Amino acid sequence: MDEYQHHEGHGSHTSRAQPSHLTHKYQGASSLVCMVVTCSDTRTPDSDTSGKLICHLLKEQGHSISEYQIIKDEPAKIKDILLQASGQEALQVIVINGGTGISRRDSTFEAVDGFLEKRLDGFGELFRYLSYRDIGSPAMLSRAVAGTHGKLVVFSIPGSQGAVRLAMEKLILPEIGHIVGELTK
Repeated sequence: MDEYQHHEGHGSHTSRAQPSHLTHKYQGASSLVCMVVTCSDTRTPDSDTSGKLICHLLKEQGHSISEYQIIKDEPAKIKDILLQASGQEALQVIVINGGTGISRRDSTFEAVDGFLEKRLDGFGELFRYLSYRDIGSPAMLSRAVAGTHGKLVVFSIPGSQGAVRLAMEKLILPEIGHIVGELTK
């Protein structure tokens, strides 16, 4: 479908048709199987408000949580989780929070980036742009990243509640169905 329709006899283009990217977007999956992982050296099941928020927002949109874990921010543990997840046929989406900064212990980016087969560079770019609008220049410290591995979509976002809400509501939830739909073509 073209974004514009040409009307016979008028010789002009009008924007009467729905843009093709919108029609295409809504052909994606509706209810997805998701895993939520919190990477933290300090969070516990009681104190992990960000992981719980991700689970809540996914469920609120009709998605299911197959697994929710808190792991240490260690590359080997993160890689193990990603490899285990890639072997789960029904799993479609992983949302990882925490460990995306630049401190000595932040290693989520390296583990996730090395796992991805195709990066969605626009995700990190948009996340940092939206973060900049909210918090200013500290947004440049985020190494949020997303991409795919086989038919699995992986998002890695900061662990603060504000960052989680921003990523989930503005980027992840509006697009995960579309992204998963693209992977099944």
